[in-house]
Amino acid sequence: MSISRIDHVQLAMPVGKENAARDFYEGLFGIPEVAKPTQLAARGGCWFESGSVKVHLGVESDFSPAKKAHPAFIVDDLAALVRVLDDAGFSAKEDQPLEGYERRYVNDPFGNRIELMQPK
Repeated sequence: MSISRIDHVQLAMPVGKENAARDFYEGLFGIPEVAKPTQLAARGGCWFESGSVKVHLGVESDFSPAKKAHPAFIVDDLAALVRVLDDAGFSAKEDQPLEGYERRYVNDPFGNRIELMQPK
C-alpha cells in the first residue's frame, strides 16, 4: 500500500466570499473554476482545476486563515505572475532562498499562504 499522488488541495475561506475566490484563483492564477458535485454545492465554496492542479475552497463559518501551512505551486513565469499579483494589490514576498528555485509567498484574499516556485 502506498500513496501515489495528491488529488487536490483544500483551503478554507469565509462564508459568502466565493466571488473573491474566483477573482483570485481564476482571475489572477488562471485556474478555471469547475462545478462542484451537486451534493457538495449547497455547502458553498468553489473548486478550481486545470490538469493536475486542483484547488478546492471550502467554507468555514469560524474561518481562520492558514498562515504557515500552504500549497506550493510551480509556475513558468514567476516574475510575470508577481507583477499581475502586485497590480491587483497582492504583494508577493521573498523568503529564504531554496536551491534550484526562485520563489515567493503571497496571501490569497482570505489570508491563506500560497507559495509560488519557478525552477531555475
